[in-house]
Amino acid sequence: MTTVITFGTFDVFHVGHVNVLERARELGDKLIVGVSSDALNYSKKGRNPVFSQEERMRIINSIHCVDDVFLEESLELKGDYIAAHNADILVMGNDWEGKFDHYRELCEVVYLPRTEGVSTSEIIDGILSYFNKNSVEGASS
Repeated sequence: MTTVITFGTFDVFHVGHVNVLERARELGDKLIVGVSSDALNYSKKGRNPVFSQEERMRIINSIHCVDDVFLEESLELKGDYIAAHNADILVMGNDWEGKFDHYRELCEVVYLPRTEGVSTSEIIDGILSYFNKNSVEGASS
């Protein structure tokens, strides 16, 4: 059995997330997903996720192609997570190309292309911009 592992924040779940999870699952028999903790997300992005780690883990766990979910609490523990889950393949988005090659001693590393035109950060920024614009216009009415 081939076990695939991947990691992400998976905040404001969208079709790009579905695409990467389905493509990752196609590479093996079992897909395990590490969901970044709220604290880890804040340390990486300087903001809290829209949805809590519990909500995001529940969302990912409900996806048909995902077999198991765990909380990723540290970027430095990726090798430990790979070993603990006996992963054969690590899948990451190609925006991380080359940054996880040092895990090739533990498993195969595959970088998948991101879905064009879809970005959680852009979605959040667009929503904030919309509400900021409308609240300013509403205040001046």
